Amino acid sequence: MPLTRLEKFLDLEHINYKRIVHSRAYTAQKTAAYAHISGKEIAKTVMVKVNGRLCMVVLPASYQVDLNELKRATGTDQVRLATESEFKNAFVDCEVGAQPPFGNLYNMDVFVAEKLSKDTTIAFNACNHAELIQMTYKDYQRLVHPTVLKLSRTTIAEA
Repeated sequence: MPLTRLEKFLDLEHINYKRIVHSRAYTAQKTAAYAHISGKEIAKTVMVKVNGRLCMVVLPASYQVDLNELKRATGTDQVRLATESEFKNAFVDCEVGAQPPFGNLYNMDVFVAEKLSKDTTIAFNACNHAELIQMTYKDYQRLVHPTVLKLSRTTIAEA
């Protein structure tokens, strides 16, 4: 299987990561179950528009974006979820909805839920719905330089 833009970038930066192959899944919670990883460790990427610009919000699988908090944090009232048709062409190397949380590779701002920044490792879609990349949060932070904000709320009871 050819390396994705993401894997080439991680290799270029000498990052230790693990590729995890799992049954095809289209939700972060299913992905966590199939990959045998806690949903708290799966980082899902939600596409939003902030002042008309595509941005990424990265949060635990069991959480959802609090758009009011994102509005407050960005100081604008022009915040909404992006539609698939608005973002699918931005990720030509990825299956729709499987974009990794590396906005720096796609010229996008990245906002990360504070909860994820406290994790030792994170795992996220590897540009498709059947593979994850797992790496340290510390390396992710160093490479992406996301803005860490309190942006999410729990949607599923955490054990």
